[in-house]
Amino acid sequence: MERRRPPQTEEGWYVLHDFRSIDWDAWRDAPARRRERAIDEGIEFLSAAERVDDAEEGDSAVFSVLGHKADLLILHLRPTLSDIDALERSFEHTALAEFTERADSYLSVTEVSGYMSQEYFEEDGEVEDQGMKRYIETRIKPSIPDTDFMSFYPMDKRRGEEDNWYDLPFDERAEHLSSHGEIGKQYAGRVTQIISGSIGLDDFEWGVTLFGDDPTDVKDLLYEMRFDPSTSRYAEFGQFLSARRFPPENLGAFLAGEPVPQEGEAEHGHGHGSGHPHSDGESGGHHGHGDADSSGHPHGDSDGDGGHGHDHGSGGPHDEDDDVRDELEEIGVYAGQPHGEDVHAVVLYSEADTDELFEEVEGLRKNFDHYDTHVKTAVYEPHDGDGEAGVVSLWETERAADTAAGFLADLPDVVRQAGDDDADSWGTMGMFYTVKPEHRSDFVGTFDDVGAILEDMDGHRKTDLLANREDENDMFIASRWDAREDAMQFFRSDEFSETVEWGRDVLADRPRHVFLA
Repeated sequence: MERRRPPQTEEGWYVLHDFRSIDWDAWRDAPARRRERAIDEGIEFLSAAERVDDAEEGDSAVFSVLGHKADLLILHLRPTLSDIDALERSFEHTALAEFTERADSYLSVTEVSGYMSQEYFEEDGEVEDQGMKRYIETRIKPSIPDTDFMSFYPMDKRRGEEDNWYDLPFDERAEHLSSHGEIGKQYAGRVTQIISGSIGLDDFEWGVTLFGDDPTDVKDLLYEMRFDPSTSRYAEFGQFLSARRFPPENLGAFLAGEPVPQEGEAEHGHGHGSGHPHSDGESGGHHGHGDADSSGHPHGDSDGDGGHGHDHGSGGPHDEDDDVRDELEEIGVYAGQPHGEDVHAVVLYSEADTDELFEEVEGLRKNFDHYDTHVKTAVYEPHDGDGEAGVVSLWETERAADTAAGFLADLPDVVRQAGDDDADSWGTMGMFYTVKPEHRSDFVGTFDDVGAILEDMDGHRKTDLLANREDENDMFIASRWDAREDAMQFFRSDEFSETVEWGRDVLADRPRHVFLA
């Protein structure tokens, strides 16, 4: 008897969808003092959960459920079932819980599987591709996307007499999922997902949670997926529940029947999100369930002036950025303003052919442009034609940049992301060197001269000049040093001061300070 080989899996965080119905009659009849206490304790619980005060890692969010199936959804992600269990019981001790009944719940766990990366499960195997490493990490430890709309449903793979997913050979299943992922790629930046396995934990095999700002994007995606064989032949679904996210502090407005989120507050989902390439263990019943290697999309199935960004091995805290900025200001070097014009950057380096890379980036950029927090995304080529290309994505908020990082990590032949380097080095990045066209050759020549000086400086490792392939006058300079003090020695040097002064005449505008997300 032939036995099909199941893909290996590795599990991450546990996921609880806790759906609650409000006893509206009891709420209306309750004294004002009791209602106020319920609101206060509810806000306290939900805010603490979002801050993850109860655990070292995880995420939580609260949603207003649309329709009759429930009123509230409290969504938790935590490293252990003990964490989840404690959160459930802790809520029951709040005055808010007295007005709720559990309408439904779903328990699952995030996972990766051999459909995505065989090498990940090989003995002593190590995933070399940096994009894939980030992809795997964000799948088993996802963040809840900060978008307005959410849709949840459970699903199974069909085990019928005629169509049985589990009777298919591994390669055929993987091919189905890869093809499925190509469809999801079209929705990058508009729909993100958290997919988690629930075999042995709940009634179905996977839980699917989709996030987006426009509900019709989710609808269109699911509709298109219905025509894919991995769904039409092999997927079965439970009930769907839709909801809108709101901040915990809006709980009183929610219970009062007022609009949430409150007008004037920061909108959810302007490029925010998990940013993570979440996908399911084997489900494939919706957008982008395909092998991440072949789909190239995060919806995979597991079945001058010194405007510098600083990356300190692991990305570096912003207070150290501020220290560097203050020191640069003291020596007369503009390093960006603390508010207003700072941007957050995702910078990745790829060995792929730049034409292929640009085509992939252009597709993502069209989706990024739907969000008003998106500043720009571009491919930069080394000015001497030798070396790795850079992909730079700039956003107004850190969370939006983190979201974009999840999608960009799937670009072909990514070798590293700025901020993921070894902790024994320190990086600087000058951004938005927009050169006056008539001075471009002068700028490049001066870079070569300064580069020769840098080669002789203690602690200097490398410095590269890259130019936007769509605008040769838009450049950035990235340097790597042994330590922060080595870079600061250069910034304090006469050579750097002279370069800064010279740059005022050749640059079209001031460089911008960048935080590496």
